[in-house]
Amino acid sequence: MAEGTSLPRQVEIPLLPDQAGLAEAALDERRSPVDRLVHAWMGRATLGLSPASLIAAYHDWMAHLRMAPGKQQLLLEKAVRKSLRLAVHAGAVMAGRLPQGARCIEPLPQDHRFDSPSWQQFPFNLIHQSFLLTQQWWHVATTDVAGVSRHHEEVVSFTARQLLDMLSPSNFVWTNPDLLAATQASAGRNLIQGATNLVEDWARIVLDQPPVGAEAFEVGRDVAVTPGRVVFRNRLIELIQYDAQTPAVHPEPVLIVPAWIMKYYILDLSPENSLVRWLVERGHTVFMVSWKNPDAGDRELGMDEYLRLGVEAAVSAVHGIVPAAGIHTVGYCLGGTLLTIALAAMAHRAENRVRSMTLLAAQTDFTDAGELTLFIDESQVTFLEDIMWHQGYLDTRQMAGAFQLLRSNDLIWSRLVHDYLMGGRTKMTDLMAWNADATRMPYRMHSEYLRRLFLNDDLVEGRYAVEGQTVAVSDIRVPIFAVGTERDHVAPWHSVYKIHLQTDAEITFLLTEGGHNAGIVSAPGGRKRRYRVATRAQGAPFLDPQTWVDRADPREGSWWTAWGDWLAARSGPPGPLPVLGSSLGPAPGRYVFDR
Repeated sequence: MAEGTSLPRQVEIPLLPDQAGLAEAALDERRSPVDRLVHAWMGRATLGLSPASLIAAYHDWMAHLRMAPGKQQLLLEKAVRKSLRLAVHAGAVMAGRLPQGARCIEPLPQDHRFDSPSWQQFPFNLIHQSFLLTQQWWHVATTDVAGVSRHHEEVVSFTARQLLDMLSPSNFVWTNPDLLAATQASAGRNLIQGATNLVEDWARIVLDQPPVGAEAFEVGRDVAVTPGRVVFRNRLIELIQYDAQTPAVHPEPVLIVPAWIMKYYILDLSPENSLVRWLVERGHTVFMVSWKNPDAGDRELGMDEYLRLGVEAAVSAVHGIVPAAGIHTVGYCLGGTLLTIALAAMAHRAENRVRSMTLLAAQTDFTDAGELTLFIDESQVTFLEDIMWHQGYLDTRQMAGAFQLLRSNDLIWSRLVHDYLMGGRTKMTDLMAWNADATRMPYRMHSEYLRRLFLNDDLVEGRYAVEGQTVAVSDIRVPIFAVGTERDHVAPWHSVYKIHLQTDAEITFLLTEGGHNAGIVSAPGGRKRRYRVATRAQGAPFLDPQTWVDRADPREGSWWTAWGDWLAARSGPPGPLPVLGSSLGPAPGRYVFDR
């Protein structure tokens, strides 16, 4: 396409009948509006969690525990032994036979609540060790009860951990030595300042304002500042084309599809953390999908619309601007799942506009989708559907509540102690500011996503249909680069790794340190990181995840460099700059500002 030739400013693609949603529509008609309104009202108080799901899990666990006298005897013996163990240890410490800092139980490696030396002083040493022993006992009590379903066991164990974390001695002034010392030293001023922080944060939530410190990361000024232009827009996406930063570029463009549960600029944060900037500085022409933040008027947008108006529309637009070369496609989180479905559909239609696919912390098989599945069963999905039916979408706060519970020590209780009891303020970062800039999920799409992928696993079971045609990941033949992160609670790396079971295409799998977001946003020159990477040739035998880890030697540095080398090896030599699509406005566009 010659420079200056305009793509349509507003492409209206007619909506097709949602065949996959017919069963859900029939189910909707059988649900009482009164019941749905009650569930929607309850959901405001429970952050979208279904009380019925929790009750069912508790009764399953309790009923089987009551019928297990051997398990009951084991729990009684453990309670007695742990009590005696603590008493003997306390006596030995007070008699001087053990040093003051000796412990009778060590915290888990990821538990840093009791790291301070103050916790080794009497009586706080006994307080926190008693808590850890109690926590250990409850883990035994809620696991390995014969007959309890795996899902219910996980829910009960998770709920017990949440209750214990809430009652941790680190959360209270009189049982936390650091808090107690700070309160005495400041004559209680830390508590006054903490109360002030609490009121300020609550007011910002009520007024729908960003958290304190987020003003330092304004979109378009501090983050999302890589130069570019919006070259395509429809009712669901804006497509951003970034300006070249090198005198020559690879002929193959890079198209990034982020998840619609997040604003796209997690991949274009501050300049030193921007994956987009890093790519354009290495000679790539980069396009980015920016999703519209849906509202009640978008309630009937489903997975098919996100596929056609999102991924397929973006691929067509990029191909229209750079028609001579295949596209390197990149999908992050849910965007990677949708990209996989799109490429499977394109492969079935024998379309060959794509050169490669990169999946960043993206799942295609949801049978082992980690702790997020704790919030996904028939009861929970039905409850969420009723909430969304009432308001037309899933609210950002309801989504955030579930994600925060997965890491409650880090995201809830440690902040409570630091900001509301110590009276400090957690320093805002670009990643934290982005995380607070959440998006909504339309009713139909989120219902279909949860049912068709999480509950039914239709994609890997050969039941996922696109416009009436069943698609399969096995039809994808382009090279794949898949990234998993070691501490991912949203897309566990073992689940991401299952892409090896679904296609015989060449797969390069990379495992990096960090979590779902911080592991992906890992620019070279930042904090020290390690990763492992290995390539399975097309048609080569399968390796199980542990064998893969044993064979893939760790490497120092950012995983971006390994991926950059992989992209360059599958791209043509740098040449003339590409044409620019007709500008509909400068980056970061309009949709990123939707609240």
